[in-house]
Amino acid sequence: MFAEFKAFIARGNVLDLAVAVIIGAAFSRIVTALTDDIIMPVIGLITGGLDFSSYFVRLGEVPAGYTGSLNDYAALKKAGVALIGYGEFVTALINFLIVAFVIFMLVRAANRAFAITAAAPTVTPTETLLAEIRDELRRRPL
Repeated sequence: MFAEFKAFIARGNVLDLAVAVIIGAAFSRIVTALTDDIIMPVIGLITGGLDFSSYFVRLGEVPAGYTGSLNDYAALKKAGVALIGYGEFVTALINFLIVAFVIFMLVRAANRAFAITAAAPTVTPTETLLAEIRDELRRRPL
């Protein structure tokens, strides 16, 4: 069973997938930083200072000993108040759309590169010579 597992792991597809997962995780961090630190502040500036991360709907009661702000999503969540944080969802949705668009652009570029490669097959000198011989034989009468 160990030899079979070793053969499975050594296959190229598994290693490619492992590399893709690691790169994807790193790319996700980059996109999160881009969204949180660049895109969302610009959207907030355009929309008059909206901060999507603090948008929520409070479902439950605030605990009696709570002394923080009733508008602080993180503090209310930490205090155990039932909340629907739709602002976080909007941010996550924007992250997803950015990642999906970048992946779409990468796949699109790869498809175009492969189409160019496939459209221009290389002809070896041997194939050219064989084609000339074939054409010459066709022209000769029997």
